[in-house]
Amino acid sequence: MSLRVWFLETRPQFLLLSIVLVFLGTSVAVYEGYFNLTYFFLALVGLLLLHISVNILNDYFDFKSGIDMETKRTPFSGGSGILPAGLLKPSSVYKFGVVCLLSGLLIGAFFTIVRGLLLLPIIVIGAISVYFYTTHFAKYMVGELFAGLGMGALPVLGAYFVQSGGYTLLVIVASIPPLILTHNLLFLNEFPDVEPDKKGGRKNLVMVLGKERASKVYSILTIAVYCWIVAWIGMGLIPLPALLSLMTAPIAIKAINGSLKNYSDLRIVPALGANVIVVLATQALLGVGFLVASFLTSIQ
Repeated sequence: MSLRVWFLETRPQFLLLSIVLVFLGTSVAVYEGYFNLTYFFLALVGLLLLHISVNILNDYFDFKSGIDMETKRTPFSGGSGILPAGLLKPSSVYKFGVVCLLSGLLIGAFFTIVRGLLLLPIIVIGAISVYFYTTHFAKYMVGELFAGLGMGALPVLGAYFVQSGGYTLLVIVASIPPLILTHNLLFLNEFPDVEPDKKGGRKNLVMVLGKERASKVYSILTIAVYCWIVAWIGMGLIPLPALLSLMTAPIAIKAINGSLKNYSDLRIVPALGANVIVVLATQALLGVGFLVASFLTSIQ
């Protein structure tokens, strides 16, 4: 079977999120004086494996439920399209997803042994989020929350922990924007798939709120990310160079306007694209801000 097909099945366009999350958590650690290059790369591999696993298992379970046979696929929603096209065997895809999950957990177990048991809750919640997201959480209106935890806040906390061996108020505060942004990444991507998701037994926030109100909630949460960062800079906890993260605000405005105006049809797709940029670039620039602050501190 073509390696290209397997590569596309991992949904590589979304894997940049894992890189950004580990980068941000590590950047906070560097700012506080901790850095181990080996741990950085190992944590990155572990999170990528877990991210690949959730993408693949989501594809598998959506195919089995029939959701992917009904969706209008966009670059940001509707699955990979590989299983509906018959390009891979569903059983093989499921096995690959489980292998990636177990491999990621193996790296997590290593870090738990060498860095401390306080990492264990993150690993357990992360593993539960990966395997049960599609089969359970997405059906009980908590899918967005667990996405924000499993591919947002927790990876930032974990990447910091493997460097420092503990947690601080700063990294907890820094993990909130990733939580909201990843929540919003899934939240907005759910808009085009509401009808197929209903048929497949899902129940998410877009369905409960309705698209019009959901677009307003998305907008408020996006604005809250920037307010959160500015507030903690103002209180002196987050360093001033983190203001770099506000550079994505014009793109966020584009995403907000697009969601408010085009929530009812596929004209929302440009807003989905803008939202992806906001999610990735805001966190990346926040991490750069911590590194810049670390550098400025070291030369004083």
